[in-house]
Amino acid sequence: MAPTGSLQVAISHQIVALQTLRLLQQQRDEEDDLLYSQQVSAAPGQAGPRENGEKGGGPAVAKAEGAGDCGQCSLGRVVESTSQLIRVEQTILKPLHQELGFPIYLKDSVEFRNICSHMALQPEGHSFDQDLNAAFQCLKTIIKKLIHSLLSLPPDPSAMANIALRQILRNLLDRKP
Repeated sequence: MAPTGSLQVAISHQIVALQTLRLLQQQRDEEDDLLYSQQVSAAPGQAGPRENGEKGGGPAVAKAEGAGDCGQCSLGRVVESTSQLIRVEQTILKPLHQELGFPIYLKDSVEFRNICSHMALQPEGHSFDQDLNAAFQCLKTIIKKLIHSLLSLPPDPSAMANIALRQILRNLLDRKP
């Protein structure tokens, strides 16, 4: 396969993973909103979050910001980092790869897509958290390998890609909500 084709295939696997992750996130947010609305309607006379000055969103916001954490990862952070990675690959890395070529590790992108697909089949709980952690670790590996691959290129053309990838990695690893 031509080098350019391998990057496009990797991006395609990551796009499938991102679509799966977004659907999962949407499904979990809808379930949380339903649970929240059931809890609020079951407790009449209590002030809702907006009535007593809290930020809106209930458990769905709390879950997106922190629940579902498994060590360092959350579903929202994996979704956002995957989206950022795909944008960088399509806008910066693809032209650079076409011009200069550098190693692409398809196995990691295939594994990431498969982990995300498996995660979508898991109910809440330990298996989901294990898959989320595995997706987080795999995404981290993909980014680190891309950074390492760029080291073989001259610094001038690869500098912007390197900076963008390192920022995505920092965002992925950031433990702050």
